[in-house]
Amino acid sequence: MSLLFINENHATIGIEENRCFVKYADGMKKIVPIETLESITIMGHSQMTTQCVQECLKRGIAVSYFSKGGSYFGRLQSTGHINAQRQRKQSALYDSEFALDLSKAIIRAKLKNQSVVLRRYEKSGKISVSEQLKMLHICNEKIVYCKTISEVMGYEGQGAKAYFEGLSALIDSDFQFQGRSKRPPRDEFNSMISLGYSVLMNELYGKIETKGLNPYFGFMHRDKEKHPTLASDMMEEWRAVIVDSTAMSMINGHEIHKEDFMTDMDEPGCFLTRNGIKLYLSKLEKKLQTEVRYLSYIDYAVSFRRAIALQLDLLVKAIESEDASIYKPIEIR
Repeated sequence: MSLLFINENHATIGIEENRCFVKYADGMKKIVPIETLESITIMGHSQMTTQCVQECLKRGIAVSYFSKGGSYFGRLQSTGHINAQRQRKQSALYDSEFALDLSKAIIRAKLKNQSVVLRRYEKSGKISVSEQLKMLHICNEKIVYCKTISEVMGYEGQGAKAYFEGLSALIDSDFQFQGRSKRPPRDEFNSMISLGYSVLMNELYGKIETKGLNPYFGFMHRDKEKHPTLASDMMEEWRAVIVDSTAMSMINGHEIHKEDFMTDMDEPGCFLTRNGIKLYLSKLEKKLQTEVRYLSYIDYAVSFRRAIALQLDLLVKAIESEDASIYKPIEIR
């Protein structure tokens, strides 16, 4: 399947003879067979023809809109996968024992995955982050005894602080940063992961919809206007596995450089340049296509993108059975 990223201003996306085309401002034209197209991501000021919009809605092709800096605006949405009965059950499980048990499982897996990422770079960089790893372990153990989701999220926050301290120590010295920053990101690493999280959120949002679930009915993250809290819930186990590790790999592997970022924009913060976005999205797409054997309930390799879809199938089973133990978050090794 094809994923189309448009990272140019003033491009036009249209349909002709059962093919999707992108016509760029310089006259260059790109053609993609509509049958192979899974999603379209538009970053910046480009437009789609009405015929293309209609075809995407009919075929269930996800179309997402981002600013040039990577801020997520929204998506074109069809009603083809709505399952009202499933969504009623999903909504009824909010503030339940199911929600607490699911939150514990996901955040414990997230903390474990963060520890694995730190250990990988600790080994290759020969820099100790033992204190940060110890804190992640403590937080993981404490979650077992939590009685509320707010307690779980409190330990998640403590773990995140230690985790980003560890990453800052292990990252190339030219790219060191001071903790997590967003809206706007203050440094190169945060710029990369902010965009990566937006791309990952978009992946999850689309797959949640195809399963007949409501992206705005979460379990762990509390209800928030205009925020797809279920997508946020399901993203937690994947952040370090897909996005953080990709950013670290590019920086420490010298695949991206200081000149691929800019800070002198109208809006404050640090952002990827057009070339930087192209490099990063290409690497992130390769990551999503990488085949792994991390899912505990299958004995064959699948791509990370396929693994996300399988995890959502598992979530549907857990919701319909009202049994959070059915859901098995991904844990890397």
